[in-house]
Amino acid sequence: MIVYDKQILNNDTLVDEANTLYKGGFISKEQKRFIKKELPIFKSQDNILVRIGFFLLGSLLFGSICGAISVLGISAERIFEEICCYIFAAVGFVGAELSAKQNFHNHGLDDAFILGALLNIGFAIGITTEGYEMVIAFFVAAGALFTFLRYLHLLSMLVFCLAVTAFLFFGMFEFGDIGKTILPFTAMIFAAVFYFLTKKLINNLKESYYYNGLLLANSFCLVLFYLSCNYLVVRELSVELLGTEVEPGKDIPFAYFFYGFTFVVPIVYLVQALKTKDRIMLWISFLAIAFSIYTVRFYYAVLPIEVALTLGGLVLFAVAYFSIKILKEKESGLTFKPDRINHSDAILNAEALVVASTFGMKPEVKPQASPMEFGGGGFSGGGSDGSF
Repeated sequence: MIVYDKQILNNDTLVDEANTLYKGGFISKEQKRFIKKELPIFKSQDNILVRIGFFLLGSLLFGSICGAISVLGISAERIFEEICCYIFAAVGFVGAELSAKQNFHNHGLDDAFILGALLNIGFAIGITTEGYEMVIAFFVAAGALFTFLRYLHLLSMLVFCLAVTAFLFFGMFEFGDIGKTILPFTAMIFAAVFYFLTKKLINNLKESYYYNGLLLANSFCLVLFYLSCNYLVVRELSVELLGTEVEPGKDIPFAYFFYGFTFVVPIVYLVQALKTKDRIMLWISFLAIAFSIYTVRFYYAVLPIEVALTLGGLVLFAVAYFSIKILKEKESGLTFKPDRINHSDAILNAEALVVASTFGMKPEVKPQASPMEFGGGGFSGGGSDGSF
């Protein structure tokens, strides 16, 4: 399914881990440079501004090709209008294939063709179905899942998550007012099920290439779960979708549940993040807490905004100050000391990397199949049998 050479994928993982080990002080700059020189990797762009520039260039190229096709097919008029977006989507997939064959990955040019293909799929289905949103969302989700599985395109996974959510929402709209009424609970259950499904897939993952995409989907579920029953979101959607007016002194149905959900879920996220040392969940919990405070401020202005901001800043400063004081001397667990390794998998191929840079060998190592073995005189030096 993956269009890229598996060896280049493995090499790309090794080079990323070499950069991490260099930042942690485990290998020298010369070793890192040698590893990067010896292992063929993708043509990619880590600089976001450069990547955006190539994306704009790729969009211009994609638009030029589509424009040339439009000039040739303009004489067909009505027939061409009905099939042009399908042709443009095909152009996008052909461009994505050619980019992949040239080892472009996360470069900007490939982004333009992949996202252009997905956009034209949506337009094409919209023209064919006369704007049937549910069908459009389904085919965009299917196309995004395909591009993620084949091109390992991270933005495609985000498009897939958004399209699946849109499919759920438009599907509930089909049931009329009943579907709109139970939409928050349906979205909450969907997010919870999808979260545990992606979590299970991550734990049982055999090919590490899909890890980042699954992690993105997993994090998206956390955000969707919180927003699905946030009081502000539910109340405003009730006004927008059902046309209900909340009169003074009254509230929406199940208001106490939505109030409790708005404040309990961020705390649960925070506790779970600290317990499992999940950095992404920790940041999501902070954002959820901030949005919960904004939810209250949106309806109940207890203090003037300048006073509220001042007091909030003082509280945050106090929490940060005392947290640093408590954690700065800790060497393990939750600590204020900087990580020498940004992620736990980075050390798995340390032995292969150091061997490669020391003896000039080009390793053929699978990232998840060669964990460091402690003891026995291996890399960790834990034994005394004399082996390196």
